[in-house]
Amino acid sequence: MLEYAFAERALAAALIVGVLCGLLGFFVVLRRLAFIGVGISHSAIGGVAIGLVAGIDPRLSATVFSVAVALGMFTVARGRRVGEDAIIGVFLSGAMALGLLLTGLQHGYQKDLFAYLFGSLLAVTASDLALLGGLATLLVVVIALSFREMLFVAFDEEVARAYGRPVDLLDAMLIVMLALTVVAGVRIVGVLLVEALLVVPAATAALWTLDFRRQVALSMLLGAGSAAAGLWCSFAFDLAAGASIVLVAVATFFGSWMVRRAV
Repeated sequence: MLEYAFAERALAAALIVGVLCGLLGFFVVLRRLAFIGVGISHSAIGGVAIGLVAGIDPRLSATVFSVAVALGMFTVARGRRVGEDAIIGVFLSGAMALGLLLTGLQHGYQKDLFAYLFGSLLAVTASDLALLGGLATLLVVVIALSFREMLFVAFDEEVARAYGRPVDLLDAMLIVMLALTVVAGVRIVGVLLVEALLVVPAATAALWTLDFRRQVALSMLLGAGSAAAGLWCSFAFDLAAGASIVLVAVATFFGSWMVRRAV
């Protein structure tokens, strides 16, 4: 499949997103933030719709909108008056409803919206790849520099506060990085499936080792492996790329679970 330039770009993009989701997914699984990933990814629909209707790049509008929604969830949830899951549900519902309302008012945008809902991996351009690579490099550097602090907060938030760690700042950083990763993955697997890559590889890695650093490495490897294998299945059997990638990741999880249960 690599004799075609678009396939090479698709593979490179899928590998980058797989590694990035595996890296951020470690914190998502460790801190039980899977529902926040769902909320952010589905909220991206609103941002995409705003971009389509306003005539600006939907990736830019989705990025700004998703980061705003993620910080909104974080800020409101800090109030502790309403449960975090309820807050996420409110933001998720509002953003999705906004997206569907805007695209419903403007006929002709439904097809474009579907491309973002289910991904368009084979349409990745060289500029998309450059942006994706730059974003991935930035997030990897940020996480590498703050890994110990983020791990401390994830392990015991109250103790981290007692030791004077900037817990709220680190939480906000993690939420923003999740939003950026979700938007980066939308082009690859679509809004409806991107949260799966933030959860499944990291959950599979947790089945194999309790060592945090090994979990991170294995989660990144599984994310990249699922992306490559899923893309190959997509080419070989003419299947939807995003769905193939996620199903490979899910199959790997259940295969790992059965092996670990048997030994």
